[in-house]
Amino acid sequence: MRLADLSEHSGVSLATIKYYLREGLLPPGRRINATQAEYDESHLRRLRLVRAMIQVGRIPVATVREVLAHVDDDSLGLTFRLGAALWALPHPTEPSSDPEDDPSTTAAHTLVADLLARLGWRTTCEVGDLNPAHRALVAALATLDRLGYPLDTDDLLPYARTMEQAAAYDLDRMEILPTPREQAEYAVAGAVLFEPVLLNLRRLAQAEESGRRYGL
Repeated sequence: MRLADLSEHSGVSLATIKYYLREGLLPPGRRINATQAEYDESHLRRLRLVRAMIQVGRIPVATVREVLAHVDDDSLGLTFRLGAALWALPHPTEPSSDPEDDPSTTAAHTLVADLLARLGWRTTCEVGDLNPAHRALVAALATLDRLGYPLDTDDLLPYARTMEQAAAYDLDRMEILPTPREQAEYAVAGAVLFEPVLLNLRRLAQAEESGRRYGL
């Protein structure tokens, strides 16, 4: 398809598509002459992902560019490709700026280390303290502790086991897609668009369970 067709099929203006091309968010089309290029379904899929990241996820263009650079990096194995792309995304709970010798932070580090050991999860870069999600988890647990809501490993294990099942289902669905690039795009789309689905399902489930237990 030509650029005008890409605009028509996506609902994105020509000016915006040209901007995405200049910024490296959308790969160039296949050149067919000096002034025209041809685009395919992969461009349409990428364009929709970019729009979702910027409009729904409110992710800055520079961050979108970084995430997509990892998605497109064919030199990486799939685990590192997914990890690099997801690490580059903004994280809703940033790591605490409290000193490492703060008692609650120290306790949270110990708690997370014990939890990972109980789960048998590898404490490598994938789930170790270099991972933004690991650091955000420590920060959240430390904050809960300071507020008087401390948790222990037994409190967290049922949630972690449920997340294991969810992660397995995520990857099962991802593996339906034919190429590592499409799989990485799917993972990014899931992080931006599907995590709110899970959050709101949890809140609806809590409301339903509350009604069952306590009535209206």
